[in-house]
Formats: sequence, structure tokens, C-alpha cells
Amino acid sequence: MAIRVFNTLGRRLEEFRTLEPGLVKMYVCGPTVQDVAHLGHARTYVAFDAIIRFLEYYGYKVYYVRNITDVGHIREDTLEDRIVEGARREGVQPMELVDKYMFSFFQDMDALGVRRPNIQPRASMHILDMIEMIKVLLEKGHAYVVDGTVYFDVSTFPDYGKLSGIKPEELEKHRIEPDPRKRNPADFALWKKAEKGYLLKWPSPWGEGFPGWHIECSVMSMKYLGEQLDIHGGGQELILPHHENEIAQSEAYTGRKPFVRYWLHTGYLTINGEKMSKSLGNFISIKDALKKYDADSIRLFILSAHYRSPIDYSDEALLQATQNIERIRGALDELYSLIQESGDGGGGEAEREVMDARKRFVEAMENDFNTPEALSAIYSLVRSANNYMTSRSRHSRDALKMYYDAILELSRALGLLQDYAPGRYRVEGEAGRILDILLEVRGELRRRGIYEISDRIRSKLAEIGIIVEDTRTGVKVRFRRHSR
Repeated sequence: MAIRVFNTLGRRLEEFRTLEPGLVKMYVCGPTVQDVAHLGHARTYVAFDAIIRFLEYYGYKVYYVRNITDVGHIREDTLEDRIVEGARREGVQPMELVDKYMFSFFQDMDALGVRRPNIQPRASMHILDMIEMIKVLLEKGHAYVVDGTVYFDVSTFPDYGKLSGIKPEELEKHRIEPDPRKRNPADFALWKKAEKGYLLKWPSPWGEGFPGWHIECSVMSMKYLGEQLDIHGGGQELILPHHENEIAQSEAYTGRKPFVRYWLHTGYLTINGEKMSKSLGNFISIKDALKKYDADSIRLFILSAHYRSPIDYSDEALLQATQNIERIRGALDELYSLIQESGDGGGGEAEREVMDARKRFVEAMENDFNTPEALSAIYSLVRSANNYMTSRSRHSRDALKMYYDAILELSRALGLLQDYAPGRYRVEGEAGRILDILLEVRGELRRRGIYEISDRIRSKLAEIGIIVEDTRTGVKVRFRRHSR
């Protein structure tokens, strides 16, 4: 089978074919860096990270661009640039605010195991490119100037609305900028005039001002990926007007269609059914989430829902994800331990199970990157490995290694267990000696049949993230970040 993706443009599954054989040119809208990143951001960037990793696992080379918005993103309710608003809130210069939260965002993505793109362009570094694109749109009759502000004339682009499906009669009701001099209420700003004293402004042929939000992504994506892209992604809230406007200005500028072959959009991350956002005040920062749960737990929680589906945050859901990732780690630890002890032998049964799991995993991801089904294939393989280990007294090293390699391979194809290594979860120094004493005392209690106290020790250790398991081959200890 070939990969099939759900293209927002047309609202249908389509076979995935790249513009250039073997190469995926991909752009994802990055953050507006005016505050700390929250789990809603993690939802989008972890989902696309998994898609990129699978495309590479599948054999593609992915050239990935994700921008940084540090100017021009206007808040609808206040009509003020979010960067300027954030700078006033913290009493700093706008670019000081940008640097602070841009590097904070990089730290969050690194902590979640989200790989950095090939290029991360900043909007403020591409002002001249934006001015040149606007000049061409003016020359072609797709834009006009009103007192230092340049608007895109939606009436010159008959395809406007093809991504979102919005009807012409609905355009007037959607995000109307309060300028009665516009030709059409739906026309949007390519360049905005800056009032006297405005902090973020640049010289242009139309006077001092700053770029509109939408022109930024068109310029940055085409500068580094060319006039046509394979994949453009972002959260579903960007479909209208941001991505709709990108299509209009990009195709009007180049005269080439389509600007993007496949539009992919992630569903909302919600809390109690309400979209997580800073404006609603119901967000959980990535940094706070990582204080309670490790990166693998957060990634698995996000990937447990299809990227297009909404996903509701709760501590129960994160605890379930933690248990699932611990189950995978536990199977790998046990497999690795037995591999060191086992002899040679055939691995026919394991080979069949591994081949079936790989097939199910790939078919799931071929079907519009269905990560819940792909995870199901991994869980099935873990169950098979556990059954193999517990159902017999002698094991084949080949069979154990097949299970071990396949579980790790498929997990890492989704970006899970990136830093996993057997024996990594050891306690060094004084804390390690104290743990050894506790485990020795617990072992002696079990030998004497005093299970109530030995079980209490195990429960108390589990509360602080130290998981003690009694297995056929001895006591196994694992560590996880607890949620208290």
C-alpha cells in the first residue's frame, strides 16, 4: 500500500505523492513567541514530529521548515500585535521578549524529544522578502494601498475559500478588520501602517509599518522550500483565515497551483471539552507538565489520539499513558536481561509475531498516520513478548532479540523511548546504597513470610517513582517520574 493522507483541501483521503521522488518538502506554522508554550502547542508539534519520523522510517527524506512568528500576529479582540502586548506585560523590549520565549520554546521541544527542523526562520528576519512579494502582488493587481496599509484584494482570487469551504456571503462576517476604506470587508492586510511611537516597524515603499501575519508564512515557506510544497501543517484553528490567506497570496504571486499539495491539521487539545489557550486562561505549560510526567508519557498521551481528532487533557489520561510506557519499558528491560542469559535456538514464533506487528504498524501509519492503531501494534507485540517470556523455562536468544529490537524500533519510529537504554535507571551514590538496603530488608521480610510489611515498602517506593517487581529471574527495579 501507499501512504494515504486526509487532505483538508478537498476533505478527502488522497494517495501521498511528492513533487520530487523520495523528498518531502514540509512546512508547519510555528509559535508566536510571546509567552510560555503550553500542551496545546505540544499536541501539534509532537503529532507532526511523529509524522516526520514515520516518513523517514518509510524511506523518505524530509526537509522540514517551521517558523518563529515574532511580529505581525494581531490579536482580534484588541487589534494589537501579540509581541507588543507581551512586551508591555513584562516591561521589556519586544525583541527581548521574543528571545526569552523563543529559547524557552526550543527547550520545551527538546525536552519532549521533538526534533528541530532543518530551518527555523524568524519573521522579523525576512521583512525585505515580504516587501518584495507585496510589490509583485501590487503589480499584478492583487493588492492595493490605503494610506500606508496594503490589502490583498480577495475579489481578484476566485478560488478564495477552497480550503475552508467558507461561502462568499459568509466572508463579511468573518474577522473583518475595521477599515471602511477596504474594497471588500474580507480583504486582509499584507502590510500595516505603523502609528507614531509604535515599537515594531520597518521602512517600506508605503511608509513605516510591519507585515501582516499571513504574508510571513508564504514568504518563509517559499524561500526555503520553493513555490510548491508537499505538506503544510498546523492546528485546525489556522485553516481560516491564516491558511486560506496563504493560499490566495501565494498562488496569486506565483501563478502556480497548488501552492500546497496536502494540508494537514491537528485537532484541539482540550480541558473539560474546552480548547486549551492562553486567552482562555486554561492552559498548562509544557514546563509544568514535565514536572509531573516524563516526556514519553506526554508523547504517548498525545499519540494515543489521531492527529486530526480532539484530545482531552486529564491527569487520569496522563497516568494511563505513564502506565503504558512503563509496560513497554518493563518488557524491554526483561527481554534484555534474558538475552544475556539465554542460549541459541530458533525464533520462528517470535519472527511471525514481529512480522505481523511490523505489518500492522506500517498499515496503520499508511492510513493517514493513525498513531492509535500503530500503538496498538506495539502493545500487541509487548503482550506477545511477555507471553513468550513467562510461558517457558528456556528461551531462544534469537527470539528474545527479535522482540527487543522490534519493540524499540517501532517505538522510536514514533519518537518514543529515544533515550532508553538497559540499565539506565540506576541510582548512584548514597541514595543507591539506601535503596539497596531497603530492597535487602524487603527480601528478608518476604523470605520470612512477612508480606504485609514487604508490600508496604514496595507501595511506598512506588509513590516516589521507584517500581519494584518480583520476577522469575529476580527483583527488577524501574524508575519513573511520579505525578504528585
